[in-house]
Amino acid sequence: MNILFSINAKFIGLTKTCIQSIVRFDKNIDFYILHQDLNQEHKDDLVRSFPECTFHFIEVKEESFKDFPTSSRYPLEIYYRLFASDLLPDTLDRILYLDVDIVVIQSLRELYNMDFQDNLYIACSHVSDNMTHLNAKRLGLKEDVPYINTGVLLMNLIALRKQLNKQDVLNYVNAYKKKLVLFDQDVLTALYGDKTRLVDYRKYNLSERMMNFYNLRNPRNKMDLDWVKENSVIIHYCGRMKPWSGKYIGCLDYFYRELEK
Repeated sequence: MNILFSINAKFIGLTKTCIQSIVRFDKNIDFYILHQDLNQEHKDDLVRSFPECTFHFIEVKEESFKDFPTSSRYPLEIYYRLFASDLLPDTLDRILYLDVDIVVIQSLRELYNMDFQDNLYIACSHVSDNMTHLNAKRLGLKEDVPYINTGVLLMNLIALRKQLNKQDVLNYVNAYKKKLVLFDQDVLTALYGDKTRLVDYRKYNLSERMMNFYNLRNPRNKMDLDWVKENSVIIHYCGRMKPWSGKYIGCLDYFYRELEK
């Protein structure tokens, strides 16, 4: 199984926590790390911490994206996952990208082995139908194109190598950069949202916010912690509220605290 992270040095700690959660359930994993600033000490730390895993560190050169706009809001790393198929070895056929603010609570194998059904990605959406329509207008899309959360992305690398076009991405960024809010999600949705197979966020990309929204809409069939333990695979601490910040409100920090113990 191939797992992809795109990080800089300040996220080493979170990366280790995410990996720790994964290897409880799955073995023989190849971790691919796209980065710009990891030194040998960072790399040795990861390898030493998880000797049962194989690590592949791929340094991304800034000149690879010299034509793309960057700023404090849009750092270079946002492009890595968009162009993972170009940056990774061409011997790989699929890879699962994960944000590092994630804790895995069951095996990833079922998700990893899913049929792409001729799509480029398998992912989840975190927005309602109304927000999907609003995002479509903002991004110049058809109204039925789902808005993709890019924190969990199963990538069809074979198809992406044939269909992803760097110039298309650059053209879209330049045309819509004043309207982009969540940069990589906006771009991936705009160009490839209609080539993404959606799966259930409750199972594969559950956040506290999405759990609360679901429970508000389904008062007779609420999710609770026991339901999550039984059914969910990926807990995503997206947004500003993080269990490691000391100001978490909700119940899903249980899984992070469990790892801390």
